[in-house]
Amino acid sequence: MTLHLSTRSTAGLTLLLTIAACAKPAPPAKAPVAITVSTSESGDAPYIVTANGVVEPLQSVAIQSQVAGVLTRVHFSEGDEVREGQVLFSIDSRPYDAALTQAQAVLARDVAQAANAKRDAERFAALVEKDFVTKSQADQAASNATALAAVVEADRANVSMQRFARDNATIRAPISGKTGSLLVRAGNLVSPGAAPPLVVINQIRPIVVRFAVPDREFPQVQRYASGKSLPARAIHSTGDGSATTGALSFVDNGVDSTTGTVLLKARFENGDRQLWPGQFVRVELELFRDAGAVLVPSTAVQTGQSGTFVFTIDAASKAVMRPVTAGRTIGQRTVIEQGLAVGERVVTDGMGKLAPGSKVAIKESPATKGAAGGQAVNARAGVTP
Repeated sequence: MTLHLSTRSTAGLTLLLTIAACAKPAPPAKAPVAITVSTSESGDAPYIVTANGVVEPLQSVAIQSQVAGVLTRVHFSEGDEVREGQVLFSIDSRPYDAALTQAQAVLARDVAQAANAKRDAERFAALVEKDFVTKSQADQAASNATALAAVVEADRANVSMQRFARDNATIRAPISGKTGSLLVRAGNLVSPGAAPPLVVINQIRPIVVRFAVPDREFPQVQRYASGKSLPARAIHSTGDGSATTGALSFVDNGVDSTTGTVLLKARFENGDRQLWPGQFVRVELELFRDAGAVLVPSTAVQTGQSGTFVFTIDAASKAVMRPVTAGRTIGQRTVIEQGLAVGERVVTDGMGKLAPGSKVAIKESPATKGAAGGQAVNARAGVTP
């Protein structure tokens, strides 16, 4: 039996065979991109000026003797904290005691002579009126009384000077502070103005930190420092995160034309003695604080050809590219001035594989699990953190 096909049937069969040959299997759906997200938060955004600083004592005094003599006793141990008025050194005072006693004796003698001369002058003044003595004799008596009165005043000044020398044989602390290395010992001969000093006292409670800010920041410092105290933090260069709080206490009266900076000083109570003279610290000076700013982790902010943007996640677990205006950075977080609201989910890790509309799977990360204050928040896919 012979099968005959029409021309139309043959053409249709050929078309079906061609379509079947060209058909390909549908590509598999793309797997969701694994990401980590955080939630944009509302918080305070301080404006902070950061600078490197050097710790300085509030006062520093090099103790020297004002009199010469043999040092008989040291009343403290080097490194001790001393209070104002505390006895530090004793110098052999016997020569000064003797000089004071002699000056007091001379004063007593001259006081007696001056008193007698005054009485003589008064008697001569009465006798001259009766012509019992001449006017010249009366004038001589008055002049002698005046001269002896001046001698008495000079003797009193000498007594004060000798008492001052005797008192300075005992050296007291002019300020409260911590003593440094002791440079003399009992038995040494000391003299006024001798180098090196006997000891140096640094006042470390309170203490100051000296730092400089660029002149471009100076108008802001002037504006916000006027009429109020600006808070400052001193952070140790060790990087352990410890900080001491204080306040701005000094603004220099000119800009250093060599460096283009302005010298500032901040004062710290330093009750825990964390700051030490000569130490290098990082200073954070807070000029003002914006309340209710939108904050996101800095890792969420990306830069493209059209400017800064973040990836947000919508209700369908898809990525959305959101242009934003990024402000200043505060620690690990960045202020978003425009383009983002509080409570939105932003991608903090995995955005390199994202494109607008990408399906995402929010992964958990032990490093970020349960984090708060701008750190990444973890959740299961499709669940709002």
